[in-house]
Amino acid sequence: MLSTPAQAAVWYSTDRWGTWSSGGYTLYNNVWGNGYGPQTIWANSGTNWGVWANHPNTGGIKAYPNSTKWSGKKVSALGTLSSSFNVSVPTSGVAFTSAYDVWSSDNAHEIMLWMNKYGAVGPLGSFQTSVSVGGHSWNVYRGSNGSNQVYSFVRTSNTSSGTVDIKAICNWIKNRGWFGDVTIGNVQFGYEITSSSGGKDFVTNNLTVTAT
Repeated sequence: MLSTPAQAAVWYSTDRWGTWSSGGYTLYNNVWGNGYGPQTIWANSGTNWGVWANHPNTGGIKAYPNSTKWSGKKVSALGTLSSSFNVSVPTSGVAFTSAYDVWSSDNAHEIMLWMNKYGAVGPLGSFQTSVSVGGHSWNVYRGSNGSNQVYSFVRTSNTSSGTVDIKAICNWIKNRGWFGDVTIGNVQFGYEITSSSGGKDFVTNNLTVTAT
């Protein structure tokens, strides 16, 4: 059964790898984990979209439906790299985080910015420090998933809207010596869903990424 937004949307897909591009953004349904349930992604535009997801209450990430925009500049050459978001998400009976996933162009480095989290979810790696940077206060974790380095910035309190200065966070990581003058590739925002039993709606009311 499709949620109401999907029925009225410009585009939707129930395919686990469904993808659609509009206005410089590419949407991915991205049901990549094991033991997943049905998930429908819908979009009115590249900046207004969402998913209905019914993933069982079991461990392990099932999906990361997201919107992606490309940067393609070295950290030292970034003009503006920022994003504003506004979401409506379930807060009970779920395990997920609303998160940015910012990649170096070679996919060797991954910066996760957790804006809110509910249920039994936690970041990869070990706690490093607490810091206020990019307009928010975070607890910072660092580790490897076996394929790439992961730097997780977990916001100290949940928020469903705000603006993030991603350039400032990239510079903070670079200044700590965790990576060099890497090229920033994909800037993604979405929902890393572990469970949403019974079917839940995750709505991106608005998302804009400014990359200059």
